[in-house]
Amino acid sequence: MALSDLLLDSVADTGNNTDEALRQLLQAIRQHLGMDVAFVSRFTDDQRVFREVDPPGPDNPVQAGAGGPLEESYCLRVVDGRIPELINDARRNPVTAALPVTHALPVGAHASVPVRLDDGRVYGTFCCFSYTPDPTLDERDMAMMRVFADVAARLISSEERAAADHRRQEAQIREVLQDDRHRILYQPIFDMEANGVIGFEALSRFHAEPRLSPDRWFSLAHEVGLGFELEARAIHRALEGLDSLRDDVFVSVNMSPEHILSGALTGIFDGYALNRVVLEITEHAFVDHYEDLGRLMQPLRERGMQVAVDDAGAGYASFRHILNLDPDRIKLDMSLTRNIDTDRSRRALTAAFARFAGETGISLVAEGVETPGEAATLSELGVHKLQGYYIARPLEIGSAASFQDVRPDSIELAVRQD
Repeated sequence: MALSDLLLDSVADTGNNTDEALRQLLQAIRQHLGMDVAFVSRFTDDQRVFREVDPPGPDNPVQAGAGGPLEESYCLRVVDGRIPELINDARRNPVTAALPVTHALPVGAHASVPVRLDDGRVYGTFCCFSYTPDPTLDERDMAMMRVFADVAARLISSEERAAADHRRQEAQIREVLQDDRHRILYQPIFDMEANGVIGFEALSRFHAEPRLSPDRWFSLAHEVGLGFELEARAIHRALEGLDSLRDDVFVSVNMSPEHILSGALTGIFDGYALNRVVLEITEHAFVDHYEDLGRLMQPLRERGMQVAVDDAGAGYASFRHILNLDPDRIKLDMSLTRNIDTDRSRRALTAAFARFAGETGISLVAEGVETPGEAATLSELGVHKLQGYYIARPLEIGSAASFQDVRPDSIELAVRQD
């Protein structure tokens, strides 16, 4: 393995913190060469800015974030070849001896290597200098400097690619937020005991490039800091559908625990009949602040809003949500209901959920129901509220408004109406 690869691995424990990785590289090369100051510079227009320096602290004449005219620096002269990369005594070089910075710092020995990014651009320089001359520095030391500069360039190139990806993703999300590429469909929830539709889950659909699943769009939005905005938009657009539905039909919307903990609940749900709203908690990871989560939801629950735990059975986190959030509804994940009529393990776990629901008064909804056999088995186990393609695919609001009034004698007839 090349030395630069070994160095890159050695700073990998800094995660995505490029600044910390650069600081480690600067400290290592400065100590290896016995120099007083090391820094990474960045060229910005006609300025040279010190991105990272070592050692840190007020006694260092070079401070991170400071800079000055590029033309007055050693850095530009190294890049364009006016001075060599290694200078053992800056006062003996006619070019550097004439520069005010040589005497102001002062600079004795100086070593500098251009930082060239993957695309060929010169980002800046990777530099060391001592306050006194050092005749012992030689080409072997510069070879080591070049290795360190290469690692710095690879780190910065990776950072810039990530920043470019972030900007592109942010632009994609903002485009979705600003036009009609995000729409809401409504999937019926059918109650076999009531023999009719009791509610709809609002589902986001995106008609934008790249073609991604709704979950992935929301994930991307959260990655670029627009997740809450996209969630809020989806909820507002979903609840607009209430005006087209019967007063006894609810709409179920999805919201992440982080969004709830941000304090956004009241503003988002102001002006809506909360007795017709079910809030589904959409989080597959652990939640550390259940007490705060419950406290924030309580005022809305007192006004009639119900809380559902989504994707129960899909992972351990959903069980923690059930035990800590005291939900009104539990939605069984399709991984549990799929092929339940032929799978003994799925039947056993669903039966356990049904017993738990019966003892706690929680309502169960089975998601992802696709066949008559699955529907019949769920009914036998005491799960009478169904959602899935067997009932209907997600519908535009106009079709949903028509579908809600279907009053068949059996669920099979309901399906034929779809």
